[in-house]
Amino acid sequence: MKRKIAILGSTGSIGTQALDVVRKNPDYFEIYALTANNNTDLLIKQAREFLPEQVVIANKDKYPEVKEALSDLPMKVWAGSDAISEVVTLAPIQMVLTAMVGYSGLKPTINAIKAGKAIALANKETLVVAGELITDLALKHKAAILPVDSEHSAIFQCLNGENAPIEKILLTASGGPFRNHDIERLKKVTTADALKHPNWSMGAKVTIDSASLMNKGFEMIEAKWLFDVSPDQVEVLVHPQSIIHSMVQFRDGSVMAQLGMPDMRLPIQYALAYPERLDSDFPRVDFFKLGTMTFEKPDMERFRNLAFAFEAIRKRGNMPCILNAANEVVVAEFLKDRVGFLQMSDIIEKTLIKTGFVSNPSYEDYVNTDAEARRIAYELIK
Repeated sequence: MKRKIAILGSTGSIGTQALDVVRKNPDYFEIYALTANNNTDLLIKQAREFLPEQVVIANKDKYPEVKEALSDLPMKVWAGSDAISEVVTLAPIQMVLTAMVGYSGLKPTINAIKAGKAIALANKETLVVAGELITDLALKHKAAILPVDSEHSAIFQCLNGENAPIEKILLTASGGPFRNHDIERLKKVTTADALKHPNWSMGAKVTIDSASLMNKGFEMIEAKWLFDVSPDQVEVLVHPQSIIHSMVQFRDGSVMAQLGMPDMRLPIQYALAYPERLDSDFPRVDFFKLGTMTFEKPDMERFRNLAFAFEAIRKRGNMPCILNAANEVVVAEFLKDRVGFLQMSDIIEKTLIKTGFVSNPSYEDYVNTDAEARRIAYELIK
C-alpha cells in the first residue's frame, strides 16, 4: 500500500527534492497534502501534477489565486498557518515531511505528533526551539521522528541494529565558503558571497546559516535530542568534501560512518521509505576521483555562532529558542544587506543576554520568548 504523505513547505529546496523522490517512486508514495508559504506558481504546478487531496497557501492574500487556478480539480484549498496545523491531523495522512523554514514549523509539527503521525523532520528549528517538549510528545503519542538532515540521517543509519551506547557523535560540516577567511576578510563578506555554498544546493536561509556555522550549531542541538546524548558527546568535524555525512564512535573505540554524494534526495528517500531502502539513480561516490578526504577543527573564535549554540544548549531552558529567534532576524536582515556578516553574531550574543531566561518553558513560554527575542534583535539592529 502506498504511504500517504503531507509535505509542509513543498516549494522549498527540501520540498521540491522530496517531490522528485515521490515522482520516481509512484508505487511507494502518494501525496495527500501540499503546503507553501508564498510561491503560488510552483504550488499550483505541483498540485496539478501530484493531485493531492489538500492544498494550503500560508499567505492568505494569495488564496484567491490558488483557489481559482485549481478550481477545476477535486481538491480542497485552504489558507493560513492555522490551516497547515489542522491539515496535518487528517486521518489518511501517515507521514508528515516538515520542510518549512524556521520557527514556523513548530506548531504544525506538534499537531502532527499529537495526531500520531510519523514525522520526517527537515525543520531542525523544531528541535532547536523546543527539543524537550517535542521528544516528550513523541514518546507520549508514539510518533516516530525520522531525521531528514543528511548528518542526522547518517547517524541514524549508523545506529541501525546497534544496541551499544554512543560514546561520541562526530558531526561533519563542510565549513562553508569562508572556512579559510580571516576576520578582516569576513568583515567584507557580501550576501552574494555567502549564498555560494561549495557543496550543497539549499534555500537562502540555510545557506547563510551554513556560512556562519549556525546551521552546524543547530544540528548539534538537534542531535542531542534525536539521539539522547549530551552536548559534550557531539564533536563537530570540518570535512570540506562532504562525503562522510557523519559518524558514530562506540565505547569499544569503533567508528561507523555513512558516506554518499552531497545529494539531499538520498536522506529524504531514506526517511520517507524507512525501514525499506529503495533503489535509486542518485550519483555514486567514485573513490578514485575523490582521492583524499580531509578533516579540521572548527574555529569557534571566527565563527562564534557555533560556540553560542553549545552555550545555549548547556544552559537549556529557553536559551536555544532565543538563539533561533535572534538568528532568524539577523539572517533576514543580512539577506536585505542591512547588517554585516560578523554583525550577525554580535546581535545574537546581545539578544541572548537581554532576553528573559525561563528554566522550564511551556509551549506558551516558547511563543513569548520567540516574540521577545525578535523584538530585542530588531531593536539592536535599529
